[in-house]
Amino acid sequence: MMYRVSHRTLYRYGSPVDLGAHMLHLLPRVLPRQRVISSVLRREPEASDFRRGTDCFGNEVCWMFLDTPHESFAVTLEAEVDVRAPAVPEAALTLPWEEVSRAAFAGGVAGHEAAEFLFDSPMAACIPEAREYARESFPPGRRVLEALLDLNARIGRDFAFKGGVTNVNTPVRQVMAQRAGVCQDFSHLMIAGLRGMGLPARYVSGYIQTLPPPGQARRRGADQSHAWVACWLGPQHGWVDVDPTNGIVVGDGHVVLGWGRDYGDVSPMCGVILGGGKHTLSVSVDLEAVLF
Repeated sequence: MMYRVSHRTLYRYGSPVDLGAHMLHLLPRVLPRQRVISSVLRREPEASDFRRGTDCFGNEVCWMFLDTPHESFAVTLEAEVDVRAPAVPEAALTLPWEEVSRAAFAGGVAGHEAAEFLFDSPMAACIPEAREYARESFPPGRRVLEALLDLNARIGRDFAFKGGVTNVNTPVRQVMAQRAGVCQDFSHLMIAGLRGMGLPARYVSGYIQTLPPPGQARRRGADQSHAWVACWLGPQHGWVDVDPTNGIVVGDGHVVLGWGRDYGDVSPMCGVILGGGKHTLSVSVDLEAVLF
């Protein structure tokens, strides 16, 4: 599926900003499942210094520095991406989840890439509440993908999608208590539960199709940045992405920006400014299918 992506972020400041340094995770990642045809970042005002590179997870990163006073700051991503989601293995053919956990902790050639996603991270700590919630889906000997899909569906059913009740710093424990939040919260909850069961899980940042296929319900988390979870199924099957916000397996309707241990590793924009006072933030996202 071919998509045209537009993602605009606008800051308006109460007083001029004299200096600004920003780090952006806004360029779609090139993957076997995802071909980036074009990607452009438009900046207003233009940066005095702008650089591109990759982070420790292999994501595209941009660093920019503004050294002239400005009362607003905007970044717009315009990209075209071709997505071909890989086939998901048959759940009954995947390993028991305990064997996957042992392989990840053993590391070595088979599990070294997954091992770094086994442990606590600042925003997805393996708290007991998340582990016990996940445990219901992981009885002894159950096939890992069967358990993962069950957990994914449960989160979609048990937690209400509700904006404004959390923010980027909301801990998993609070999400568990209030049973409501947004895609970032549900992803952190699922990651914490999976890691609590000894399974590698990573946070994936990206977008979901704004308009669903005909006859399907509108996806939760559209018209904004989206997040979901990738879980390692062992050396044979590798990573499988699931979307707990919508209770689905990630398919052709998702575009990947990048991944990390949690939101803090792949925040679309972060940085520091000198001046500015109070500010307002507006974000608009459109992921539109390109029809031929």
